[in-house]
Amino acid sequence: MAASATTFVQSFFHGTRADLKPGDLIVVGYRSNFITDPLSWVYFSGTLDAAIWGAELAAGGGRQRIYVVEPTGPIMDDPNLTDKKFPGNPTLSYRSRDPLRIIGELTGWQGHSPEQIQQMKDGLARLTAEGANTIID
Repeated sequence: MAASATTFVQSFFHGTRADLKPGDLIVVGYRSNFITDPLSWVYFSGTLDAAIWGAELAAGGGRQRIYVVEPTGPIMDDPNLTDKKFPGNPTLSYRSRDPLRIIGELTGWQGHSPEQIQQMKDGLARLTAEGANTIID
C-alpha cells in the first residue's frame, strides 16, 4: 500500500460555532467570520490561540467550538495573516481548497478576556469602516 503524498506531523485546529462531529467535513463555499461572501478556501491553524480567536469571532449564536482537523489535500500559508500581519507565519495559519476532516472536538480551552475580545471586534469594525477588512480569496 502506497503512503499518502501529504503527511502532517502536527495537530491542526478550526474555531467556529458550527455543530459538527468526527468524520464531518468542513468545505469551501461558506461565508467567513469576517465577510458575507462565500469563500473558496477553508481556513485553519496549527496554534490553539488562533483557533480560539476563530471561535470567539465566529458569527452566529451557537456554542464556540474548537475542532481538531485533518486536511484532506494540499495546504498553504494563509496570505491574509502571513503577508499582511505576521510575516513568517508565527500563527501557523493555513488554508486549503480541499475539505478539512473533523477528528475530534477540543473542550476545556480557555478563551480570551471579554476586554480582549471587544478590542479585537473594535479593531475589525475600524478596518471595515476604512474598507481595509478584506480577505484575499
